[in-house]
Amino acid sequence: MRKGIIFSLIIFCAAAVYPQKTLSLSEVVKIALQKNTNVQKAEQGIQVYKSGVKSAYGDLLPSLSASGGWNWSRTVEEGGDYNIGGVTITAPKKISQNRNYSAGASANLTLFDGLSNFANISKSENNLEAAKYSLERTRQNIAYLAMSGFYDVINAKKLMEVKELDLKWNQKNYEIILERNKLGNVTLADVYAQQVKVGNAELELIRAKNSYETTRSEYLYYLGLDVLEDYSFDDPTINGNELTLEMIALDPNLKSLIEKALTNRSDFKSAKLNYESALDDITIAKAGHLPSLSNYYSYGTNANQVKQMFKSYNTSVGLSLNIPIFSGFSVENRVEQALVQAKNSELDVNDLERQIKKEMQKTYLDLQASEKRVDVSRNNVTAASENRKIEQEKYSLGATMLLNVLIANSDYTNALTNYVNAQFEYVKLKEQLEYSLGILDYKKFE
Repeated sequence: MRKGIIFSLIIFCAAAVYPQKTLSLSEVVKIALQKNTNVQKAEQGIQVYKSGVKSAYGDLLPSLSASGGWNWSRTVEEGGDYNIGGVTITAPKKISQNRNYSAGASANLTLFDGLSNFANISKSENNLEAAKYSLERTRQNIAYLAMSGFYDVINAKKLMEVKELDLKWNQKNYEIILERNKLGNVTLADVYAQQVKVGNAELELIRAKNSYETTRSEYLYYLGLDVLEDYSFDDPTINGNELTLEMIALDPNLKSLIEKALTNRSDFKSAKLNYESALDDITIAKAGHLPSLSNYYSYGTNANQVKQMFKSYNTSVGLSLNIPIFSGFSVENRVEQALVQAKNSELDVNDLERQIKKEMQKTYLDLQASEKRVDVSRNNVTAASENRKIEQEKYSLGATMLLNVLIANSDYTNALTNYVNAQFEYVKLKEQLEYSLGILDYKKFE
């Protein structure tokens, strides 16, 4: 007894030191958005695309360069005796030094390059916008998966509670049958039959607990949290197994929903911008067939002394025209590659459009069926509960067999399980509809 009290105190103190952390739906979505590496990589990639736009506009500006130099040299002639025509001449030692200072500047401006520079600007801007839309879709996807995983955990917990209720009922029923057997009202076979049901209910509860813990651990791993820490999640249900469901009024016109999805889906916008970039690549590649024109300007000065710098100088201005005649078919190859890439990008847009239509149709039909499933399963729980009460009363009066009571309880447990699953399925489908439409608001969680 004393050991049991000490053990309970240890558990209580440990719980006080390491309290359970309860996470709400908004908190888990915020954690997912903050810790997901795909979001972090996409955010860093945005900076690269911004730099690309800046660089593209920079190609329209002249390139400038400046140079400067200083040079010092020293020449030493040793001298000596030289015999010239029989006459010996002594040459003295000579030392000479020379310094040189130079400075210069040049500028070069491309006047025409087959419109390649303007196409590059368009491509860079499209790539930047496509990356932003892709990042937005990534965030929507993470928010949707976080919400869906949250409901999966709560759903698994509720199924575990259903199995707990079933075990409690079977244990209580076993006690009643055992007492009635002692009084001689029921046979020993009923005692054994109910004992088997208790054992099966215990096994079902163990399976449900394992399923809940597995679902919970996988979800914590997805969130980037320690699976061994004691986390719990806010239970959105009321009265045990009831979710507050707000049924949405679906637009009866599926085509209007599809049009809304094609208008709002950021991944579809990104795909179309990628196609526009591919068309710009064609313009850039074809520019290799056209002449290019550029002008240049240079200025230079040179002096032996610093104070004489810039007194004498030279300047030059000119135009340079380059007309491609033959490039070994390299331009044709680049054009062909750009055309193929543009065609592939167009196919990607068409494939995504068909995929969106398919997703919208499936989600639309699933949501309609789910709404009806919630109503039917709710009524089934009520009917199964009443039927179980009736069978229990009939069994207590000796008017039916234990088998009918057990079947009624099994029907009630199944009905309750279906009702729990139907509710969470509907909630997830509502979020999936917003995600498929591209209107899932992840910003409210940031």
